[in-house]
Amino acid sequence: MTIGYFYKSEPSIGFPPELTALKSIINHCNEEFNVTNAKKFDYDLIILGAGVGGHGAALHAVNCGLKTAIVEGGELGGTCVNRGCIPSKALLAASGRVRELRDEHHLKALGIQVQGVHFERQAIADHAGNLVQKIRGDLTNSLKRAGVDIIVGWGKICGTQKVQVGNQTFTAKDIIISSGSVPFVPPGVEIDGKTVFTSDDGLKLEWLPQWIAIIGSGYIGLEFADIYSALGCEITMIEALDQLMPGFDPDIAKLARRSLIDPRDIETYSGTLARKVIPGSPVKIELTDAHTKELIEVLEVDACLIATGRIPLTQNLGLEQVGVELGSRGFITVNDQMAVLKDGIPVEHLWAIGDATGKMMLAHAASAQGVTAVETICGRARSVDYRSIPAATFTHPEISFVGLTEPQAQDLAKVEGFKVGTTKTYFKGNSKAIAEGETDGLAKLVYRQDNGEVLGAHIFGIHASDLIQEVANAIAERRSVNDLAFMVHTHPTLSEVIDEAFKRAHTSLSQ
Repeated sequence: MTIGYFYKSEPSIGFPPELTALKSIINHCNEEFNVTNAKKFDYDLIILGAGVGGHGAALHAVNCGLKTAIVEGGELGGTCVNRGCIPSKALLAASGRVRELRDEHHLKALGIQVQGVHFERQAIADHAGNLVQKIRGDLTNSLKRAGVDIIVGWGKICGTQKVQVGNQTFTAKDIIISSGSVPFVPPGVEIDGKTVFTSDDGLKLEWLPQWIAIIGSGYIGLEFADIYSALGCEITMIEALDQLMPGFDPDIAKLARRSLIDPRDIETYSGTLARKVIPGSPVKIELTDAHTKELIEVLEVDACLIATGRIPLTQNLGLEQVGVELGSRGFITVNDQMAVLKDGIPVEHLWAIGDATGKMMLAHAASAQGVTAVETICGRARSVDYRSIPAATFTHPEISFVGLTEPQAQDLAKVEGFKVGTTKTYFKGNSKAIAEGETDGLAKLVYRQDNGEVLGAHIFGIHASDLIQEVANAIAERRSVNDLAFMVHTHPTLSEVIDEAFKRAHTSLSQ
């Protein structure tokens, strides 16, 4: 804002002294206003939480010209870098190599003989720890190079456009909450971090129990079962719901079980609750029927991993200071642009992203939400297309998916009045998979029969986590199999599994 002059230009001669004095006063007022306005906020944007979502939001904000600070009370990188994606993939990579080298039948088919395969548990653990330190350092350096101020401590809202960190108070035009999540521990489970532990402690790989129970058969439980079984542990997997891998497409779950569970030293329970888990040597687990609640048996194992999902870390954020109440299960309620909602109405200048919102608890989803929030702050409102965000489980073989499952698509079809089509292609017919000796696998495509629009894809097989991106991009653009069927794929590659799925879907629509 500038105080306007009541004259258009200053005459070169004969300018009245009283107007000269007034002009001086006006200039002084303008200078004072600009200085005051510039100091109204310490920052354009403060981000609470330096996980992958907060990191991505900070870098994008700086690129958009915003003076930005990020507040972190723990280690930079959040769950993904320190206790999730990064260390788990390091352990999976190392244990996967052990599994491959011990698979004599597979190697013999390739003309390879390997004897006496050994590993060092601590060296594998160190591999994961070293990778965490490297990625965390890279993340920290990228923030510093971009000019983002890093404020160490627990940050919370202490008023409108105000953040408190320890004894200090900072102001910002906008605030993004990116506080993340923590493992969920069910009632009746005692954690000691040694014999009964969550994924946070499991990723340290401090020891290899001879017999370990894993409670939960979602992606966390499956990945740890892959690691532990490859390194020689006996496993009992306990699932409260009636089917193992309940979050996956039924066809994929059925095939995955035949490869990831049945041939391995893994015992399973489904429809079974772990009513009590007591640490010790041995660990005691009371198993009850999930429906009748009757006691089934008491297991005594060497260790127990709790892999029952994650809950938002949204307590002690000071949201009550701006009249915001947490939503279902402690999540922060937001709209499509990631603005925090109070009674259904956006709170000005307050945003939330990542696991704290419960929209899609994935690191790359948090990054997309962070960019969306920053873009909206800058006057370019965006929203996140969750249907096109892929996910993967990094077992051996891998599982990946994007969009709708077949049951979800059928529910949508009833509302919108269309028919659902599906097609399946198998890795056993793919030249590259045959050459690799990795032919266990399936790709399932879900689409609309009226216009061929791709609604979802589900893949189980070698490099499934990489293959899913092509379908994710197609869903993001709402592409039809009628067009995708004519895309050219490199031969021989695994991508031809997806190519074949597009072609089969197009053929079925043409008949």
